[in-house]
Amino acid sequence: MNDTPLIVGLTGGIASGKTTVSDEFKRLGIDIIDSDIGARAVVEKGTLGLHKIVERFGEGIVLRNTQSNNVLDRHKLRRIVFDNEKERQWLNKLLHPLIREWVHAETAKATSRYVIHAIPLLIESKLQNSVDVIVTVDVPEDIQVER
Repeated sequence: MNDTPLIVGLTGGIASGKTTVSDEFKRLGIDIIDSDIGARAVVEKGTLGLHKIVERFGEGIVLRNTQSNNVLDRHKLRRIVFDNEKERQWLNKLLHPLIREWVHAETAKATSRYVIHAIPLLIESKLQNSVDVIVTVDVPEDIQVER
């Protein structure tokens, strides 16, 4: 028997219901590896990702207060990269490999026969070859707008 789990890529548009589908798989005992969680994990306090971001944008990119000392100021980073293609490309070049490493490490810990990789931009990020099967969650546009 092959011990390698089947990797299922879960994707879909904004407000399509990906989280609902993912939660149902989780309820059934399937390991879920969410790239959005990975994107946050790779820039947590003390990580290489945060270190490189601070190196690039300076100490002002981290919050310094009693509640969130030395954590990434995500709003400030968004403002920097939103209208600056060069900085956005630099950030993506930094983060995407770190997120892929995080996903790989989390997958190695998985114990279920199937593993869901929840990746909102699976196709756009050209990651379709990293999964065995793709499940796309889709709803009519009026439902997306309503949500």
